[in-house]
Amino acid sequence: MIAVLDVCGAMEILFQTPKMEKFNNIIVNASMRLSSDLYVPELTNVLWRYWKAGKLSADECSQYIDRGIKLIDRFIDSKSLWEEVFGQSVASKHSVYDLFYAIIARRYNGVLVTNDDELSKICDKLNIQYYF
Repeated sequence: MIAVLDVCGAMEILFQTPKMEKFNNIIVNASMRLSSDLYVPELTNVLWRYWKAGKLSADECSQYIDRGIKLIDRFIDSKSLWEEVFGQSVASKHSVYDLFYAIIARRYNGVLVTNDDELSKICDKLNIQYYF
């Protein structure tokens, strides 16, 4: 099985929330773990916000970012996806950023691992398998 991890799903694993065990099990047992190349800046920004809010130290954030990046085997170049993503974003009126992950799952016949409720609803409409 190919797993596609978005940052919402990664945060569940990194912060060891109740969904962590389920999500981590999928990631660990996947034959390949994919994500968009946008994952790294998005993950970095999310953790920067935790630092800015005073919830984590800069060192803790760096450790989470490093661990989050190591969850992925291969990053897919957003340049190769933008047309399909933009078209689907217009059709669904949903964030372009989120749809990069969904389109990777569709293209690679993978399973999207996300904690994004709106994105899971889009995946239902597009017949993209996901874990939420």
